[in-house]
Amino acid sequence: QAQLVESGGGSVQVGGSLRLSCEARGFTTSLYYTGWFRQPPGKEREGVAAFYLSNASTYVDASVAGRFTISYDNQKKTAYLEMNKLTPEDAGTYYCAAGSQKNNWGAFNERKYNYWGPGIQVAVSS
Repeated sequence: QAQLVESGGGSVQVGGSLRLSCEARGFTTSLYYTGWFRQPPGKEREGVAAFYLSNASTYVDASVAGRFTISYDNQKKTAYLEMNKLTPEDAGTYYCAAGSQKNNWGAFNERKYNYWGPGIQVAVSS
């Protein structure tokens, strides 16, 4: 059964770093897109970063540009989100997403992705 397994979350102090991982397990179809979304407490889910496997294009939301980096290891079928200089505004539940169907939805449109991980917690303390 195809599933996305996230790891690497936790609690860090302001200015710290974390690397989230998302392994795609059991997929028998190709993936075209991977993305990371987050949901801060009391807020809606928002797109953070995306990686297009076809051409290795990356997209990063302006709120995290210069601090977060998305990458994908095709051998390991694992997406990564490197997060640096974390602030309390970065705290929340982070979700990995993957798309196995080509589409024209925007990188941070949830309809682009048809697989979602269960979410992983990131806490940032001052």
